[in-house]
Amino acid sequence: MLSQAGQVVVQLADSVMVGHVGTPELAAASFASNLFYLVMMLGMGITFGLTPLVGQSFGRNHFREVAIYFKNSLWLNFAFTVVLTSASWGVSYLMPYMGQPANVVALAIPYFRVLTISMLPFLLFFTLKQFAEGLGNTHIAMVVTLTANALNILLNYILIYGKVGFPALGLLGAGYATLVARMAMPVLMALLLYFRGNFRKYLLFFPSVQTSVQKMVELLKIGLPIGIQLVLEIVAFNFGGIMMGWLGAVPLAAHQVALGLATMTFMISNGIAMATTVRVSNWMGAHRLKEMRMAIEASRHLVLLFMGFSAVVFIVFRNFLPILFTPDKTVIHQATILLIVAAFFQIFDGLQVVSLGCLRGMADVKYPMYMAGISYLVIGIPVSYLFAFVLNVGAAGIWIGFLAGLASAGILFYIRIRYNIRHIVK
Repeated sequence: MLSQAGQVVVQLADSVMVGHVGTPELAAASFASNLFYLVMMLGMGITFGLTPLVGQSFGRNHFREVAIYFKNSLWLNFAFTVVLTSASWGVSYLMPYMGQPANVVALAIPYFRVLTISMLPFLLFFTLKQFAEGLGNTHIAMVVTLTANALNILLNYILIYGKVGFPALGLLGAGYATLVARMAMPVLMALLLYFRGNFRKYLLFFPSVQTSVQKMVELLKIGLPIGIQLVLEIVAFNFGGIMMGWLGAVPLAAHQVALGLATMTFMISNGIAMATTVRVSNWMGAHRLKEMRMAIEASRHLVLLFMGFSAVVFIVFRNFLPILFTPDKTVIHQATILLIVAAFFQIFDGLQVVSLGCLRGMADVKYPMYMAGISYLVIGIPVSYLFAFVLNVGAAGIWIGFLAGLASAGILFYIRIRYNIRHIVK
């Protein structure tokens, strides 16, 4: 949970510090981040394919097979990341044609390009992270993430505001801080893995195991649907961000504030989900189905408890939380309205992500991808447009669409889990 929450702390730190520079800068951070994560989530999803395969092999005590998957994933993920980085850079040339305010686009493009450069080291870190977590070790990734966050926040302070002799770079300074922190992450992760004896034994297999097209295809069969599912969810939220831009810079900035807070709670729930993936894959590989079902139920109870608490916090402190991001009273007022809607979808957001964690542990990724497409594209986006522009609800209407999409996904994923459990038992 701490490791996953740490992934979004960087974005929150950028939003808080940039928000105090100005509203256009905050809106530009929202616009650029939304586009960047659309591309990067595909790469992250492909790295996620490693965890259930390693977890099931580890559960069967097939250690050489673990090393085979790890080595092949390194090459596969590197090649995909190069392609995604090139594609992301190309997207920067399309940003002026997306209907956003001109001053926001001018600030967003250089920030977006710096984030694009950070993709390669960040996804290399994720490959190492998914390997370690497939073996049940989440501690190392947590240490690396929290260390990188501290470095990022320090560099944010220096580069955004121009401290200790550096010029004040504003939003671009936040981009450089993120880049440096992400470059440090795979280096530190690799060092910690190497000097831990229980991980070094897998590296001893590397000279004797070969890269294999068959293994890469196997990794892709798990990772690519996960990546597409993540992209579909991000598309819904990003298109919501684009629609916010149609309403103006203030709604877009308010969207960034509320989304930053909702993303924090989501990432903690995602930590529970990833722990569930590890446990479900381990127990499934060992054919211990009772323990697998207990892990599924435990994860559901944990996420309901946490997200229920988060919903209460969002409602009770809705007038205070936006102040952490911006002094602009119009943005604060708009964000308080969005936080009320966000409070209602907390439960559904938690249930859908933890259900996905269960399904990934079972290596069931194809049908959840289809379900995500129905939920986010067929239901979520049209509902957002209907409420925001046809019924004239405005910014809150876009978030009502988010609520509809997440609720649909949570229900469909839960049905799929029940089907899988009945099938495995038979």
